[in-house]
Amino acid sequence: MTRTADEVTTAAAQVPDLPALDAAVAHCRACPGLVAWREQVAATKRAAFRDQTYWGRPVPGFGASDARIAVLGLAPAAHGGNRTGRVFTGDRSGDVLFAALHRAGLANQPTSVAADDGLRLIDTRVVAAVRCAPPANKPTPAERDTCAPWLHREFELLRASLRVVVALGAFAWAAWWPTSTRVYGRRPPTPRPAFGHGAHWSGGAGAPDLLGCYHVSQQNTFTGRLTPAMLDEVFAEAKRRAQGS
Repeated sequence: MTRTADEVTTAAAQVPDLPALDAAVAHCRACPGLVAWREQVAATKRAAFRDQTYWGRPVPGFGASDARIAVLGLAPAAHGGNRTGRVFTGDRSGDVLFAALHRAGLANQPTSVAADDGLRLIDTRVVAAVRCAPPANKPTPAERDTCAPWLHREFELLRASLRVVVALGAFAWAAWWPTSTRVYGRRPPTPRPAFGHGAHWSGGAGAPDLLGCYHVSQQNTFTGRLTPAMLDEVFAEAKRRAQGS
């Protein structure tokens, strides 16, 4: 169990594979504010889920261990991943994301409602930059930085196969740059490329391409800022680049 930022750094560096990483992530208690919040939410619950037992812990990544595409999000939702134990599962953002992955041929089914619902991702892994549900969906810079070694180690373990990263929103886009430097030795230009839907940056040989996509939040999807067609375009482009065509 990790309880400090230094312990996270040490533990992340030592995990040998993705299953070990997932187990270590799930037992992290390094950010007191996030620990208190996720456990408070798990205890009070939402009325619609009052008969369920919440996960209430950090949420590991999910998907193929030899993924060619990584979908990088912000953090688990309080009553989504923090409840179900699987990233983007059990909330409306996940409904939108996994439906799009299914349309793109990257998931075996269009829904993600529980950790045991049979969902399987194809050539794809979904991860979050911060592994605990944060208050108001806004982790602090210190919480982001404390959690970063888990993210960096996940990409190190995916390095052999990974070809494309789809960053969902500006937070994930920003989280990629230290990951690119730490894992691939690729420093972004100055100024850093601006986030935008459909934005693209190539890290060069041996590093994955980065694609920007508006976050699948209710605010974006309900207002039409992000439409299913826009998501389909991003994942079609991700597949094309992952296949090297």
